[in-house]
Order: sequence, then C-alpha cells, then structure tokens
Amino acid sequence: MSDKQIHIEEPGPSEYRSLLVQHEMKRASVWIAMGIAVALVVLLAQPIMLILGALVLTAMMDGGTRLLGRVLPIGRGWRLAIVLLAALAFLIYTFFLTGSSLAAQAQAMRVIVETQVTQIGGWMQQLGITTTPEDFKNLASQAMSSLGRVTAAVGTMVGALTSGVMMLVLAIFIAVEPKLYERGVAWMLPMEKRARFYRIADKMGWTLRRLMFGRLIGMAVEGVGTWLLLWAGGVPMAGLLGILTGLFAFLPNIGSIISGILIVLVGFSAGVDAGLYAFGVYLVVQIVDGYLIVPMVAKRATDLAPALVLAAQILFGALFGILGLFLADPIVAMLKVYLEERSKALEAERTEDPAILQDAS
Repeated sequence: MSDKQIHIEEPGPSEYRSLLVQHEMKRASVWIAMGIAVALVVLLAQPIMLILGALVLTAMMDGGTRLLGRVLPIGRGWRLAIVLLAALAFLIYTFFLTGSSLAAQAQAMRVIVETQVTQIGGWMQQLGITTTPEDFKNLASQAMSSLGRVTAAVGTMVGALTSGVMMLVLAIFIAVEPKLYERGVAWMLPMEKRARFYRIADKMGWTLRRLMFGRLIGMAVEGVGTWLLLWAGGVPMAGLLGILTGLFAFLPNIGSIISGILIVLVGFSAGVDAGLYAFGVYLVVQIVDGYLIVPMVAKRATDLAPALVLAAQILFGALFGILGLFLADPIVAMLKVYLEERSKALEAERTEDPAILQDAS
C-alpha cells in the first residue's frame, strides 16, 4: 500500500459535472440569450412597433370607453362602438368633406414653402453662406434615410395603409376585452409573479390613458387654436395649417418645430406683418399647450423630462423609424412605470417594511 497511492479523479473542464463548467455555461447562456434577443429585435422591428402602436391605440380607445361610461350606463361594447364611430365621423368630415379644398391648399403650400426656402437660400448666400436650396433637400433626404428599418416598410402609401389597418384591427380586438388578454399573458408567468404583473399592467394602462388623453387635448387645442387665430389674422391656408399643427402635436418637441416652420414660412409669404403675426400665434399656442395643458393633464401621470423624451425620439427614430419616433414617449413612459414598480419591489424585499410591502402590493 505504501508504493501505491489512491488518487481520486475529479471532473475536468470538459465534463458538465464540473462546477466551473456549469458556472461558465450559465454565464455564456446569458450572453447568448442577450445576443439572440437583440437580433430578434432588429429582425422583428416592424411587428414589434406595430404591436406597441396597437397598444397605444388600445389605451386611447379604452380611455374614451371608460370616460363615456361615466355618463352612459350601457355595456362596454356599445360604448366602444360609439367611440369608434365618433372617431370615424371626425375623420370623414375632416378629410373627405373638406378633402378637395385641403388638397388644393396642400399643393399651394408646397409651392410657397419651396419659394420661401429658395429666398432663404439666396439671403444666406448674400451673407456669405454657401448654401443652396438643394442643400436643404439633401438634408431632408438624409434625415429621412437615417430613420430605421421600419421606415422602409411603411414609407409607401400601401405600406402605411396596411400597417395602420393592422394596428387598428389589433387595437379593436384588445380594446373589446382587455382583461382577457391580460390574463392570457399572466397565465404564462409563474404564480408568484402574477400579482406584480397585474399591478404593473394596471399602472401602465393608467399612465398610457392619461398620456394619450393629454395628447389628444393638446392636439385639439393646438389645431383649433392655430386655425382660429390664423384665420382671424388673415394668414392664408389657416385651415390646413391648423390640421397639420394638430397632427404634428402628437409628436412632442419635433412636431412643434415642424409645424412652427410651416406656419412661419406661410405667414411670411403673405408679408412681414402676417409673418410676425403667424410667429406670435405659434408662440401663444405652444405656451398654452406646454404650460397649461400638458402639466394639467399628462405631466402629472408621466413626469417625463423634455430632454429625455427628445433623446428617446432620436434613439427610437434611428432604430425603428417613423413608428419609433411617434411611439418614443409612450415606450419611455411604460419603461418608467416598470422601473418604478421594480424598484418598489426590491426595496420592499430589502427592508421588509410592512408599509412598503403594502404600497408595493
């Protein structure tokens, strides 16, 4: 026995029984899963954005249905139908009954904007700045081409119409009975995770409804206010500018800049006095919306810093295109809700404070 020593074999790095191998495999699987998730996000950018857009539309429909339920004690399906019919009637009145005049104004506006851009280019050349109108067109083309993969999918009229119909149909199905789909998602989670999921889902829904309600109020105030004030001041194309301002108001920060440029260019086409008046109208409308409507309706629910929203718009616009640009702040609002609820849960687990546990639950 003295010449022979007993040697106990241990699993080597090539065997999965090794604790080292198991640990490294777990670490590697995490990185592989993250890589697969990123690849799926890139490949499935369009359907992901369409689903998120449908959820935003669902929040708007659900908010209107809940609001209507305060005055009409009827079934949810009937209230949802009334909301959809009212929205359809508004679109028909806006774009079909006034379609011919708006189309003529849009064509005239295009000529006015091109003329104003040419004049600005000539004025800049007189100041020694070698800029031509073609530079502005190239800049706009580069800005559009810098948007993400989804832009190519919805960049045509057919693509945009198809995407809009898909989002609308999906949103209607979810809005008919949102709790059904919420329970379906919760069914795929472990039992101990479902209570927190329901809490986060309810908070996200409330936040989106509040955010979209504020957005719609802001769109109405900006659109109608711009139209009436420009019409009272004799600025041409007041109706079209009001509609465009209302539509662009759905896009925070960037939308107000685009509508402001159009208002000022069209205003100065009618003279210096009309241009200055149009600029004043733009400032008044933005101040009313930014300092009265948004803080009163939406900011209390989301409290998103303007710089954060603008940064998210730049990032999501580059990654996911036009839909990402429009859905940037709803996505950030939902992420904020999740992080806040996650922080409450972690704090409750760390402190085991009954008050915090009750608040988190």
